[in-house]
Amino acid sequence: MKKNNLEFYDRSAAQWWQPDAKVYALHRLNPLRFQYFDRHLTNWQGLRVLDVGCGGGFSCEFLAARGAKVFGIDRSQSCIATAKAHAATSGFEIDYQYGYAEDLPYADRYFDVVVCVDVLEHVTNWQQTVTEIHRVLQPGGTFCFDTINRTVQSQLMMIWFLEGVVKAIDRGIHDWEKFIKPEELTSLMQQQSFTNIDIKGFSLFGSSPWDAIATFWHYKRTGSLRASITDNTSVMYIGKAEKTARS
Repeated sequence: MKKNNLEFYDRSAAQWWQPDAKVYALHRLNPLRFQYFDRHLTNWQGLRVLDVGCGGGFSCEFLAARGAKVFGIDRSQSCIATAKAHAATSGFEIDYQYGYAEDLPYADRYFDVVVCVDVLEHVTNWQQTVTEIHRVLQPGGTFCFDTINRTVQSQLMMIWFLEGVVKAIDRGIHDWEKFIKPEELTSLMQQQSFTNIDIKGFSLFGSSPWDAIATFWHYKRTGSLRASITDNTSVMYIGKAEKTARS
């Protein structure tokens, strides 16, 4: 079976904004994600923000609605087409481009904020992706991210449970070996002169298999996620870092 099979996102592009689509769960994560990011960025109005791996535009439109000047890039041409069409329908001016996270087509020091959520565990080279994010950030700019830890718990939850048992996502989307330990990401960011690094657990399923089952069925019944920011980074984690002002 192919791992890290990103064809799912191409196949999902046409249904991206439909509430009954599997991919729509990502849309429902934005309020919690930005509840965390808002602790560090209290006003998005007028900020130049890049969403790396923007898909069909969930986070881009969330940011545009808050007054940010939004740019989105994704390797899926189908998702970019969907994102452009939906933004036009919604009345948002968002600059979407097709491209790769490892080779961002933007000038040095161009953005106030770079957002990269549900992406680092999928790219071909996450180290190069973070290097590119650092390059396009202005000195003092903020890198906002979430990703998946490489642990036994994440293998059980993200692959065995979500892909295999309840089939909430298609089999093969994830590759456990591409998951990133927080200390690995932190070490690279420190090498690249990121500072004020903060990382928290991003819990979608609670702390036990029983919590996971109950949370999943609650989502299936109601369409709402019981997600929370915690100190437990064993499965997913969320964080921010700042490019030093002298970089």
